[in-house]
Amino acid sequence: MKTSIIQFGTSRFLQAHADLMLFQGSDHHITVVETTGSKASRDRIEAINKTASFPVILRGLSNGQQIDTRIDVSSVTRGLSAREHYNELQRIFVDEVEYVISNTGDRGFELPAETDITPTGWTCYPELLTLLLHERFRKHGRPLTLLPSELVSRNGSVLRDIVMSLAADHGMDAAFSQWLKTKCLWMNSLVDRIVSEPIEPIGAVAEPYALWAIEKQSGFVPPARHPDLVIVDDLSAVERKKLYILNLAHTLLAEKWQTENRPATETVRDILSDKTVFDWVSGMMEAEVIPAFGPDKDEAHQYWKTCLERFGNPFLAHRLADIAQNHAAKVERRIGGLLDWKTEYRFERLRAAVPLISDRVTA
Repeated sequence: MKTSIIQFGTSRFLQAHADLMLFQGSDHHITVVETTGSKASRDRIEAINKTASFPVILRGLSNGQQIDTRIDVSSVTRGLSAREHYNELQRIFVDEVEYVISNTGDRGFELPAETDITPTGWTCYPELLTLLLHERFRKHGRPLTLLPSELVSRNGSVLRDIVMSLAADHGMDAAFSQWLKTKCLWMNSLVDRIVSEPIEPIGAVAEPYALWAIEKQSGFVPPARHPDLVIVDDLSAVERKKLYILNLAHTLLAEKWQTENRPATETVRDILSDKTVFDWVSGMMEAEVIPAFGPDKDEAHQYWKTCLERFGNPFLAHRLADIAQNHAAKVERRIGGLLDWKTEYRFERLRAAVPLISDRVTA
């Protein structure tokens, strides 16, 4: 079956977010590709190829109403391993695909010291993507829309610049670089949904709240019509609220969970039921983070209240062990990013709470 969307990443987040929205709001078929070679990713690919659909269970409150519903998502029709099925991956990418979606983790855009853009030598997603884009350009050069959802500021622009740099470093011709820059659409986007539990072998449990915000660009046609997929003029304000309030609060709670050696199975809701922790994180947000939003602080405060309601969702087991994965990178992106954005603030309590950023110097 022909697939018009290729998705790099097998995470339960993508299953309960992009895959679900595309199922609900389009007739696209999706090919999912694993790039890490991990057992978990390979197992998900195997499960995709053995079943016609997977369950997504939405649980929580929406507009004051209790939601507990199961949706069987059938938009994903094929799974591939990038290393084991490279020839098939190349064929689909070159001949079938109109959209590329990715969520390759907190370090998914990082490059090795020595890069390699060959079918057997690549080791990271940007190398693989550059290789596949070059094959598409060489065969016919039809345009392509790329929708990265990694939690990187200006993720579309960042990924474009990485790919163009790789192309230049490896001697690919100027016409290819021009095609990347002028014919392909690299969309900046932001995603938001708490996906708390996997359903094995494939599927997920998530909250009803969801956001897929994509920054407007000339010529862009959204891959789906969905109430939670919104096109915005400027992504920056949406991005800052999500990154420096919701995500930053998660990182603070993960820091507390780690430093206090709290229970391995503790969830966000569990840790916030500890009044000392609740007062600590709320005080940090109210005293240092929300004031940094300046004239938008009232809106930021309302968003924080919404976050607390989401954190308290009694139906989700959002484990701190999951949030704490790649903790140092998250500290740098979320807390370090806040310090860089507002250099006039000293953020003394925040620095004291998270030693990983305590040595940063502000103006």
